[in-house]
Formats: sequence, C-alpha cells, structure tokens
Amino acid sequence: MWKREVGELTLTFRLAGINNQNFLMRDEQTGTFWQQISGRAIAGPLAGRQLDLVTSDELTLGLWKAEQPAGTILGDSPRDAARYAAKDWEAKMQKTPTVLSYAEPGLPPRTLVVGMHAAGAARAYPQETVLREKLVIDRLGSLPLAIVVGPDNRSIRAFRAELPASGRPTEFYRLTGEAEAILIDDATGSRWNFQGCALAGPAAGACLDRVDMIKDYWFDWRHYHPDTSVFGRAR
Repeated sequence: MWKREVGELTLTFRLAGINNQNFLMRDEQTGTFWQQISGRAIAGPLAGRQLDLVTSDELTLGLWKAEQPAGTILGDSPRDAARYAAKDWEAKMQKTPTVLSYAEPGLPPRTLVVGMHAAGAARAYPQETVLREKLVIDRLGSLPLAIVVGPDNRSIRAFRAELPASGRPTEFYRLTGEAEAILIDDATGSRWNFQGCALAGPAAGACLDRVDMIKDYWFDWRHYHPDTSVFGRAR
C-alpha cells in the first residue's frame, strides 16, 4: 500500500499492465509508469521518484473486527461480480508457471514469503516457516526483529525488538494460555499483545515500533530485491 502524493501532486493510478508478472500502474496526471512491488516510477516524467509506503495489515476478518469493532468493510460491487477472482484463486496460482525463476534449494518460485527491507538489508521469510514457529527472532542489518503470529494463528506482524523507553534490544518469548498477551520480554517480564503493546509489567502502556513488510511470491520478491537473503538459509 502506497501514498498517492508525490511532491505537490496527488496521483490517480490505473492498471497499465503486467511487468515480470508484477502489477504495473500508470498515473493519470503525468503518464508515469510505476511498479507495484517497489512503488518506484520506472518510466515517464517522474521516473526515479519513490512513493512512500503505508503501514498496512493482512489479517483474518475475525481478528480485524476484534481489534476494530467500529471498522467498516468495502462491499462487493454486484455489477462487477463476474470479474472477481474465485475463492480458490491462490490455489490455482500455485500451479501457474512464472516467467522468472531463481535457484534456491527448497524454495519454489511461488513460495509465499514475508519480505522486509530495512537498515540497508533485505530478507525473505517463508510464510510457512513463520506460521509454524509463531515467533521469529532475527536481526536484519542493525535492526533487531520480532516477527509474530497473531492469536488466530494466521496473521503476521513484525516489530522492532527494542524496549520503547530505553531503545535497548531485548529477547521476546511466546506466551500461551493467556487471554490477550502473546509475548513476554526477558528484560522486564512485561506481557505484550499482538498490537505490540505491553498490557502488564514495568513496560505497561508502551508499544513497540512496527516494521513494514510485504507478502509476496518468492520469485517476485527476489527479482526486485536481488540482494535479498532468505531466513534460515546461507547465501
């Protein structure tokens, strides 16, 4: 998800085509072409400009409604119903050939990954691994990371693994059997929820900084992040 403002312009985007099996957008104001995965202008008057990433979530509906009970949902458009993808779209896409492929043992092109780019480094975390582990502690460049699976066992968020008050890196551990808290830190023993906020303990009321991530297919993430590493695999 990207902001539409570039300088003093507010851009309106339209689907322009597919570039290496990745969405290509064209803005109505300048005719510039933009790459979906990177938010970067690749051709036209604004070539080289960069859209700002908007922090967003991909959550199950149940978890989102629990967090945002007053939230509203974009409804279906009956007149466009025939154009909507089928419910088994992702399963069908797993069998669709890719135009790009990168050799990585045990990582097929359409492996779903959680991709992050921060502190001058990029890394892909296979979604299956994250969902299985429930909590992944890592360091991306100089950034200490905690990648957390939500209480629905399907949703994923990433946080800077530092205590907000001190900026000191700390270890987190997964909690089970509690109503809202899913993490505990080893520095203060505080208990943290899936929103990254401390519910109890010395850090109560403080919240961890979110780290932006993108869910993508491995082949696509690798193509637009050629220097990426893969969690758990040596380069």
